Amino acid sequence: MDFDFQWLLIGLPVAFALGWMASRLDIKQLKRERDDSPRAYFKGLNLLLNEQQDKAIDAFIEAVQNDPDTTELHFALGNLFRRRGEFERAVRVHQHLLGRSDLRPGDRDRAQLALAQDFMKAGLFDRAEAAWRALAGTPFDGEAQLALLSLYERSRDWTHAAEVARRLDAAGSGSFAARIAHYECEIAEEADAQKRPADAEAALQRAFAAAPEAARPGVLAGQRLRRQGDEAGALKAWDALRQRNPGAFLLVAADYARAAQACGQAHAASEVLDHALAGLPAVELLQALAEVDGAAAPERLPRLLAHLKQFPTLSAAQLLLAVPQAQWTDEAWTALRDAVARAAKPLQRYRCAACGFEAQHYFWQCPGCLSWDSYPPQRVD
Repeated sequence: MDFDFQWLLIGLPVAFALGWMASRLDIKQLKRERDDSPRAYFKGLNLLLNEQQDKAIDAFIEAVQNDPDTTELHFALGNLFRRRGEFERAVRVHQHLLGRSDLRPGDRDRAQLALAQDFMKAGLFDRAEAAWRALAGTPFDGEAQLALLSLYERSRDWTHAAEVARRLDAAGSGSFAARIAHYECEIAEEADAQKRPADAEAALQRAFAAAPEAARPGVLAGQRLRRQGDEAGALKAWDALRQRNPGAFLLVAADYARAAQACGQAHAASEVLDHALAGLPAVELLQALAEVDGAAAPERLPRLLAHLKQFPTLSAAQLLLAVPQAQWTDEAWTALRDAVARAAKPLQRYRCAACGFEAQHYFWQCPGCLSWDSYPPQRVD
């Protein structure tokens, strides 16, 4: 059978024409879809800028349906769900991204980060911990470690918190020595509560090693010794604290006085406290001296008067009132009156009945809410 070349000459141009028309239709369809996707994206962005989140979510969902491969739209949609508190939907979006085999490594890390943030906001701390740990070795490793540190603090998991803080400190992300000391002190207190003194002592030593100048280990060391009945040892621990950190010594000044009385070192403690008072005038030291010297000590009134002249506070005035009236002088009455007057002055204020704005002067129009006649004529004390 002979082949007719005439049909071949006719068929080739026809096939070429049909193929060309089909390609043009595909190109137009693809162009139309691409045009629709940015239009929906910009519509959602505009709605988001206008704080219309509900409509923005609808627009982004439409854009995702038109172009399911657009990762940025998924990220925008998931973030919107999280901001609205729809954590389950946010998790689904980000898990869908992670499930894609064609996702680039950078976008995969972003999706893992977003998923960890979803779990964190939802309060699912166990799942959030696993998600943060999955970011180890990624560009978001530092952020993940900080988030883990916050998570362990919130859950009071001090052992893991100390581990993460040491890693961050070693990585040069900042100084975490003070935090590590706090974590070890928390571990020590928990061990003491569970009757594990050896573990508590080890944790306390780690706290001293992490931050030798920190206040809390020194405070805790004296408290532990005093609970164990070693009053003299507690005094030594707190003397070391006073030399390192005079301000923190105020936290244990009263306990220092009681420990000194218990072990017969009241006179020496009085000299120590008096010396500390000269360097740092504080009511806490005056109260500790009253514990050591007694309420009727003759040197107590001059000490209180000197403090009241420099710091006329209600707390110091209260200590003066505890002195027996037989020791009072005219100077004491004057100091007491001045201290009370100075302390009471800031409390005598006018308060707006509309917004609660307080002022020492009476206003016909409130400076806060601009209401007229909103200030009662009687001061609030």
